[in-house]
Amino acid sequence: MKLAINYLLSALRILTGWLFLYEGIDKLMDTGWSARYYLLGSRWILSGFFEWIASSSFLMAAIDFIMVWGLIATGLFLFIGLFIRWVSVAGIVLLAFFFVAYPPFPGYDFGSVSEGSYLWVNKNLILVFVLGVFALLPKSFTYGIDRLIRRWKEEAPHSHKVNENNPGALQQRRELLRNLISVPFIGAFAYALYKKKKWDSWEEKFLTDQTDGTTGATLLSFSYSQLDELKGEIPKGRIGDMELSRLIMGGNLIGGWAHARDLIYASQLVKSYHDDRRVLGTMELAEKCGINAIITNPSLARVINKYWHETSGRMKFISDCGYHAGIQEGVRMSEEAGASAMYYHGGYADSAAAAGNFDDFKRVLDLIRNYGKPAGIGAHRLETIEACVAHGIKPDYWVKTFHYHNYWSAQVAPDQKNIESIWCDDPAKTIAFMNQLEEPWIAFKVLAAGAIKPEEGFIAAFEAGADFICVGMYDFQVVQDCNIALDALSNVKQRNRPWRG
Repeated sequence: MKLAINYLLSALRILTGWLFLYEGIDKLMDTGWSARYYLLGSRWILSGFFEWIASSSFLMAAIDFIMVWGLIATGLFLFIGLFIRWVSVAGIVLLAFFFVAYPPFPGYDFGSVSEGSYLWVNKNLILVFVLGVFALLPKSFTYGIDRLIRRWKEEAPHSHKVNENNPGALQQRRELLRNLISVPFIGAFAYALYKKKKWDSWEEKFLTDQTDGTTGATLLSFSYSQLDELKGEIPKGRIGDMELSRLIMGGNLIGGWAHARDLIYASQLVKSYHDDRRVLGTMELAEKCGINAIITNPSLARVINKYWHETSGRMKFISDCGYHAGIQEGVRMSEEAGASAMYYHGGYADSAAAAGNFDDFKRVLDLIRNYGKPAGIGAHRLETIEACVAHGIKPDYWVKTFHYHNYWSAQVAPDQKNIESIWCDDPAKTIAFMNQLEEPWIAFKVLAAGAIKPEEGFIAAFEAGADFICVGMYDFQVVQDCNIALDALSNVKQRNRPWRG
């Protein structure tokens, strides 16, 4: 029984060392790695201290060095069973640092890397107790260099020449082999590292450098280090008393309402990609880039409130108030969910205007304003806005589609206005009419649901007179879209409509 326990404890120590060793080597091989963004993402009791460290290049260089070589040294010595007690204590210190930075408490572990769902207990805490066991365990309980040295010290005063007839010779050889138990594991580790490096080199050569065409999702993995590529912060405007970034997040992608023409699987694919953690991460990255608002539906109020609760984010929620029980119920739900502004949903507004139900517009705007929030009207059809203006309906802002028809699917059947390809029937007429209006204009569908390149769609919308643009973004597109918006705002030359807001 004791022999089995010794083997199990030795295996546990070696596997723990494997984890530490590879963590350190992986960071050492990644020339761009730094703990800086890890520290900046922390929100618990030492977040201010971590931010102070991250602000100093000297301290960060020291922390990065300690982190990499501390992990490597801890892992290597645990692996071979040398100085087990001291490296276990060192490992506990490192793990305590990780635990305090991202404790598995609701609201404080957002942004940390995890292999599953945690509640108060995570891998770091478990490893702290594992190392605590090794720190207190007598050397005789695991096989390794420590035990080998201890045996030599004990046997040295009584040593004598060993011959083949010595009954203790065989036992000594077995003891030596047991204490070198980590040797095959070292071989396995080296082989695994070699295979991974070989695969990484092959992948870089054949899947990156020699591809004919790639998408952003193929090559760019989400990382807060992307923020280093940000050119600046998105400028702000105003709707009433509400400060609003000129680039606003769209909620269709995170809600699963994906326009993809006849690709019937697209909406389900988007829903599968955007679990809660992905959505929260996308919103937090957007807010760090200066985007301070998202336009979405009351049905997503749960995830918006989760974002506010679990992060320090202040992303504004602009609700379209679209709800199956009616717009007024959607307004009430949006107010309860903490919406900063609300508007009459574009699809509902088109139907109401076509039916001549303009009293409903007034009731909805009054209800929103009674809550003390900016009240808007959305529309896909320009006729909806023209009719509202003709009936004296004056919202605080408009939410209107805009895009040109310079993409192939718009040319397939340009006379079929109801196909899912064209959302702005007459761009020139839209520009001319919106130029007359004094209220701020949020343009949406500016990329025609992914058919137009952002470099073309953003500047086209701003030059058309839009004061703000609403764009759906995946996490890997956020920084790029912000940079494109900054370039577009800096190069607007043909805009005739004064900036509103």
